[in-house]
Amino acid sequence: MDCPDCGNDRTHVLDTEPSADGTSIRRRRECQECGFRFTTYERPEWESLQVKKRDGAIEPFDRAKLRAGIERATEKRPVDEQAVTAIVDAIHDELTDNEGRIVTTTQIGDLVSEHLRERDQVAYLRFVSVYEAFADPEEFRRELDAVIDAETDPPDDSDT
Repeated sequence: MDCPDCGNDRTHVLDTEPSADGTSIRRRRECQECGFRFTTYERPEWESLQVKKRDGAIEPFDRAKLRAGIERATEKRPVDEQAVTAIVDAIHDELTDNEGRIVTTTQIGDLVSEHLRERDQVAYLRFVSVYEAFADPEEFRRELDAVIDAETDPPDDSDT
């Protein structure tokens, strides 16, 4: 690291500590030539999205994994390959539009649920039954009832 005061490339670290949120490292440095002290921050920079899993592990975003999950939910349903590709692309675009580079599996699951609910309700129910890990049939029944109610509710005629 070059000294911002004299430009010398021989500086050494006096103190290092992580930030409160754990996303960066603060380093206090001193120039060996002129004695100027300054602070630098080290942050990870990723080329692509990273996914934070429920166990805290972080791994690169994998479009193939996302696609496989959607294909399992839409298997033997009237959802073609182009529709699956459109859903994967839309979810990826929504995730990359966020400011952060790390997304959670919960964010991804919520987006998949939204897109599948709009596209095919049976595929949606298949997906949420695994994603939400329903503990008993009553939870599944409540979700099924919500889907049926949403489909049978008459449109809002407040415009007339």
